[in-house]
Amino acid sequence: MIYILKFGASFLMVPGIFYVLLFIISALLWRKNERRIAGIMAGLTAVFYLFSTSLISGLLIGSLEDEYPQPADPEGDIIIMLGGGATADTPSLGEKGDLTSAAGNRLLMTAQLYNLLKLPVLVSGSAVFPGSGCEAELAKRDLIRLGVPEEKIYTDTESLNTRQNAVYSAQLMREHGFNRPILVTSAFHMPRSVLNFEKEGVQVVPFPTDYMANSIPTYHLNKFAPSSDALFEVDRFFREKLRIAVTKYLE
Repeated sequence: MIYILKFGASFLMVPGIFYVLLFIISALLWRKNERRIAGIMAGLTAVFYLFSTSLISGLLIGSLEDEYPQPADPEGDIIIMLGGGATADTPSLGEKGDLTSAAGNRLLMTAQLYNLLKLPVLVSGSAVFPGSGCEAELAKRDLIRLGVPEEKIYTDTESLNTRQNAVYSAQLMREHGFNRPILVTSAFHMPRSVLNFEKEGVQVVPFPTDYMANSIPTYHLNKFAPSSDALFEVDRFFREKLRIAVTKYLE
């Protein structure tokens, strides 16, 4: 019963309430013999409704996340963690600034890999927007808090996007004699990240994390409930596909 209530409630929230209203308008237009317009409106509403379900968003994001499996026994000479967003002035144990959720998941996996492999760590990412925190500096601070020695952490504080992550990380690797990096980033972001490092002549060992979709899809009623989170993930999928195409063919 609780799942039925949750499913029904999703059509009283944004974006579900808009789909209900648009289908009602389509029905009214149909009754007034505006059937061509009603059909187009109903069809477009149905497409947007499906794009806002976790059923579709999970399948799309999952197709990116499944491209590189997480290796059981990663081998390399340095761990590279790519930034994924940070705040500048939020409180953090008496200090200022925090990594956002995606970057936090990457950091946690990087710390676990360090504890397993004892390899040096390179964290890459600057303050991307006004009001953002410097991702590399905040990641370094948090890694030290988690027990990674400061002398084993390298920082790239210049990168503003994935392309620059690869460029500046490759430069730092060459300066310090590293050539086999284990790359940590969100699973959906890994295909584009690998492509950018390949353009710099760097063969990485992909170690994806921060998964958003199950590897084996599940099916139940609430997979068909509309949500803004699912719509955001669908938007993220298409943006990532566009960026991959730009990286591959235009950059």
